[in-house]
Parts: sequence; C-alpha cells; structure tokens
Amino acid sequence: MESFWHAADGYPIRRIDWQPAGEAAGSILFLPGRGDFYEKYLETLAHWASMGWRVTASDWRGQAGSGRLGNDQVTGHVDDFGIWIADLALLWSRWAAETPGPHVLIAHSMGGHLALRAVAEGAVSPDAVVLSAPMLGLPSRGVPDAAMHAVAWLMAVIGDRRRPAWKWSEKPLEFPAGRQNLLTHDPARYGDEGWWRTKRPELAMGPGSWGWVERAYASIRALKRPGVLEAVQAPVLIVATDADGLVDFGAIARAAARLPDGELLRFGPEARHEILREEDGVRDRAIAGIDAFLAKVSQQGAAAVR
Repeated sequence: MESFWHAADGYPIRRIDWQPAGEAAGSILFLPGRGDFYEKYLETLAHWASMGWRVTASDWRGQAGSGRLGNDQVTGHVDDFGIWIADLALLWSRWAAETPGPHVLIAHSMGGHLALRAVAEGAVSPDAVVLSAPMLGLPSRGVPDAAMHAVAWLMAVIGDRRRPAWKWSEKPLEFPAGRQNLLTHDPARYGDEGWWRTKRPELAMGPGSWGWVERAYASIRALKRPGVLEAVQAPVLIVATDADGLVDFGAIARAAARLPDGELLRFGPEARHEILREEDGVRDRAIAGIDAFLAKVSQQGAAAVR
C-alpha cells in the first residue's frame, strides 16, 4: 500500500508498506539512494515480505515522488544532510512504535550513508542494520577528502548552490550513455528502472547539485571522525563490491573494520553498484547473505521476548 507520511514541517513524503501473510518475523525499513526510488526494489522488498517480514520503504524528501528541493525537476539538491537525518528520526520513531520488532534498517548507497550516520548519532536505534554499497566515500583517485571538499565548497559559493554539478543527458530525462555499466550487469533489471520512469515521470532525477556535493563531503568527513563509528552498537552487515565506480570501496572496508559488530560481504568485478539489482548469481548470493543475517536477528529477537 502506498501512502504519504508528513515530516515535522508538514512536508509530504511517500512510503509503501507490505504486511506478511502470517505472524511477522520483525519489521524492515528500507531507504534508497541518491536519485533513487523504491519502485526499483519492489522485487527485493516483496521477497522480504514473503520471508515473513513487515516491510516499509520510504522516499527521501526532495526526490522520487516526494518533490524537489532545487531549481528544477531533474537536479537533486538538499541544503544539508541533517534535514534527511531529522526526517528519518521522526519516521523511525513513528514506524517503530507501530510495527513489531525486531526492527531492521536497510539502506542503499546515499541511503546507507544516512542510515549509518543516523545510527551513529543516536537519531535511530535499530536492532540491526544492512547497508548495500553505502556512500561512505566518493571516488577521488587518491585526492584527500579535505581537498575534494574544498573544491566542492568553492564551486557551491561562486554560483547558485542548486545548479547541477555534472552533466546529465543531451535530452532531458534520458539516461546518459554508459550509465548501466556503473549500476548492474543485468539488462532486464536496468530496463525496469526506465519502465518506471516512463510510467511515473515524476521519479526521474539526474545530477546532484553543487550544494549536494559539498554537503555530501561534509557528512562523509564527519562520519570518518575517530569514535563515531566505534559508538555503533547494533550489528551491521555491509554488502559491497570492490569494483564499484560510484562509491569508494576502500572507505567501506575501513568503516566495516571500525564497527564493533560489523560484517562485510564482499563482491568483485561480477558486481556493480546496485548489487540488489544484479544478475541472478550475484543477487542470489547477496540476498542469501542478508536473509541469513535477518534470520539471526529475528531469532535473537524471539529469544529476547521469551
């Protein structure tokens, strides 16, 4: 069932919910990445519901079917990532109160970054966390984050922070050439994204703004500070590939090692950024790893109730 929930300032944000057929094993809240939309993950969300989980997915404010915060309907912008953290904290408090535990937070890419930051800051308190290719660093070819952040800051202040930071396509709303090579080896699952964008044109989003880039670096650097990830007590499973062209795998591996109860399920060149939308062999391995993790969480939750 699709509906809207409202943030603290009244901003409407989409969500979708599944009820399991029988007694729930627990509840999952899923959050997509930058420029993403939950329709791309219906296959996976339905799978978790079939495994007995109560499942909810939500947009981020300002993307997918929840409007825009920039100058147009293509560029993704936010004034600060803290806005999204506050939205997530409110959604979590309401959602956790109305759903059965244990409560699991699952998120992809930028959503993974925000989810982990929210946990580290105490804005949410899940029983477990699953991150798919989390944006814990951006590819920089060895240039330090501080230098990249300085460049992004300069580009943001010398013009409109809401202007696009990179080129999209010559034709509005069309995918750039070669985009699939960054996301998935599976042409059918990649094509599914285009089908949804045709069916629901409001879902289409292109580049991020310079303001988004600058705030992304600020948030990434904050999460890398000593003691931040070390304070995360929830078990965290990270699914990632060292062949990712959109996020920095090295940053992911270092973060996994810092987490007190962190586990890394690593893929190689057989996987691209959207591991949950990869070819069956890769996706099946990822889903199996996540399912085993979820089963352990559910069993621990049941034992705690007894």
